[in-house]
Amino acid sequence: MAIDSPCGCIIVQMVAQLMKSNLKGFCASLIDPKFAPTGLKVALVVGSILFVINHGNALLKGQIGRDRLISALLTYCVPYMVNIHGQYISQVRQKS
Repeated sequence: MAIDSPCGCIIVQMVAQLMKSNLKGFCASLIDPKFAPTGLKVALVVGSILFVINHGNALLKGQIGRDRLISALLTYCVPYMVNIHGQYISQVRQKS
């Protein structure tokens, strides 16, 4: 089935709509009080381990500049977002 066929276009439109609604739901879940406590705990533990691995030496040498500080903050944001995504997808699957 080619994408330019009528059926292919409908499938592409359905997938695009599904992705759009899931993205909106995920973004809303980032601040959802049901998900945030677990996400924050995971971010603190996993983020701290990653911080020590990636930035510990620079911290001990006092070489934490603006660029490294931004990177260090992202070190905590990524585990939070991954955890929230997992919780969100789990909830979506349970509802369907």
